[in-house]
Amino acid sequence: MIREISVGNVKIGGNRPLVLVAGPCVIENETATLRHAERLMSICNGVGIPLIFKASYDKANRTSVTAFRGPGMEEGLRILAKVKESLGVPVLSDIHSIEQVEPAADVLDVLQIPAFLCRQTDLLVAAAKTGKVINVKKGQFLAPWDMKNVVGKIRACENENIILTERGASFGYNNLVVDMRSFPIMRSTGYPVIFDATHSVQLPGGEGTSSGGQREYVEFLSRAAVAAGVDGVFMEVHEAPEQALCDGPNSVRLDDLPALLNKLKAIDAIVKQA
Repeated sequence: MIREISVGNVKIGGNRPLVLVAGPCVIENETATLRHAERLMSICNGVGIPLIFKASYDKANRTSVTAFRGPGMEEGLRILAKVKESLGVPVLSDIHSIEQVEPAADVLDVLQIPAFLCRQTDLLVAAAKTGKVINVKKGQFLAPWDMKNVVGKIRACENENIILTERGASFGYNNLVVDMRSFPIMRSTGYPVIFDATHSVQLPGGEGTSSGGQREYVEFLSRAAVAAGVDGVFMEVHEAPEQALCDGPNSVRLDDLPALLNKLKAIDAIVKQA
């Protein structure tokens, strides 16, 4: 049985319906972030899918030193707090160091451990000790069964509020592949699993000084993952991906999101009834 996790007013896991974790890759500014969050809330309310809003206050692992990283922790958390308070939606963002854990936990409903940091024991322990929900992205370098050790580190701190996210595995240079076996394997830990659909079609470093992406495959992988029984789908979305300051090539266009969510909701309903 998969544990049911409460994220603000959203329930994920158990036999609950599919949850969407979505937002622009990075906080570009306050106005754009609130506009995206409001649009996402409207879309999710329209299709009947619970939303957890995601945007990064700092993209600490950008390909190039000149790439836009975001507004930083203090300003970013202020903006996310405004999103949370004005819309009543749970919020999620990445943490990158132990020093960020406490201030982030004061605002965020979910502390996300980036894929590259998923084995950093001290960061996992510090995050777990807050008692917050911890979403750990499986590293591109890990097998799905290795995530039981990550779960063990968090549980050792008496925190059972754990979510695991699949974001693809390294497959040669500048490419990722999603092994559908990873979903039942990671769910065998007893915790909810999310599929990161947009990072899974990313081409890391594929543009030389930035990452590329193939958003045209997001729908196909998402449909397969939901059919495989995931508890949620993670998508980076943008009103104009061509103008996004981060991960535009793999971001889903907001206008395309309602039709995609309706398809995923229908598949999820079949799986839940099986």
